[in-house]
Amino acid sequence: MSDIAFLFVLFGLPAQIVITLVLVVLGLLAATLLVWMRAAPPAEDEKANEKRRELKARIGSWWAMVTLLVVALALGRTAMIVLLAFVSYLALKEYLTIIPTRKADRVVLLVAYLAVPVQYYWVGIGWYGMFVIFIPVYMFLILPAAMVLRGETQGFLKAAGTLHWGLMTSVFAVSHAAYLLAVPPPDAPLGMGAGLLVFLLIATEFNDVAQFVSGKLIGRRKITPRVSPNKTIGGFLGGLVATILLSAALAPILTPIGAWQAAVIGGLLATAGFFGDIVMSAVKRDLGIKDTGTMLPGHGGILDRIDSLVFTAPIFFHAVRYFYF
Repeated sequence: MSDIAFLFVLFGLPAQIVITLVLVVLGLLAATLLVWMRAAPPAEDEKANEKRRELKARIGSWWAMVTLLVVALALGRTAMIVLLAFVSYLALKEYLTIIPTRKADRVVLLVAYLAVPVQYYWVGIGWYGMFVIFIPVYMFLILPAAMVLRGETQGFLKAAGTLHWGLMTSVFAVSHAAYLLAVPPPDAPLGMGAGLLVFLLIATEFNDVAQFVSGKLIGRRKITPRVSPNKTIGGFLGGLVATILLSAALAPILTPIGAWQAAVIGGLLATAGFFGDIVMSAVKRDLGIKDTGTMLPGHGGILDRIDSLVFTAPIFFHAVRYFYF
């Protein structure tokens, strides 16, 4: 049995997905070695030492996230959906922790949490019609109805709006990534849904890294200094070009998308990811906080890590579903 066939049997995934994941792990290993082998700054340079510690913590978090992704993919479709549902639950919990909520809405918050398993149940059974309207329509109606029964009108409109916005971002938007597993028809090649998901996650996270690195190297003019001072035109363009090139090379391997179409989608993902990042930055500035949480050392909270995915997942999902399935 060839090595490729062995990997296929071991993971239950197409060889191209396994090889892609192996390359991701090797890239992360190379980054880890570079950081640990790099000479430490002088002890008195506290700022440089703090940046080094943050970088080590960030890479440690990346190891944890990549490991969870690989394990979930190896365990199969249900495990991956459960993992993303758990991510949505943590993101919603984090969101409800940082926003001001009313005491009268404690029962309503429970209703909001219950929307997580229900939404991902629609994903699991592949019921697109209910998946696409449950939160934007039914939860839009259920939440204010539950709130008004509590009898508290002070701050009603603001509370209803913030709760629904939280569900839309942390649950509805993220669940589009999970539904990629159910998009291909039953007669599609094995692992096509997993390939779509892996491509989306890699392109989204790669764009974040590419924009960050490009901003450090060639970033000069700031785009939104009052919202996210570190975002520059150079950083955005560097990430845009890098993501287009990566998408054109990777999508034809993992998905039914051709190279030229993938380049266009890569541009959309890079742009969407940029706006997802600065929108979450605007939320944090409005709340007067630096990070949404501390769950991911070096990154902040769950929302800090999935802010780009909130925008890229729905756009990629609907583009793929409309043009390819």
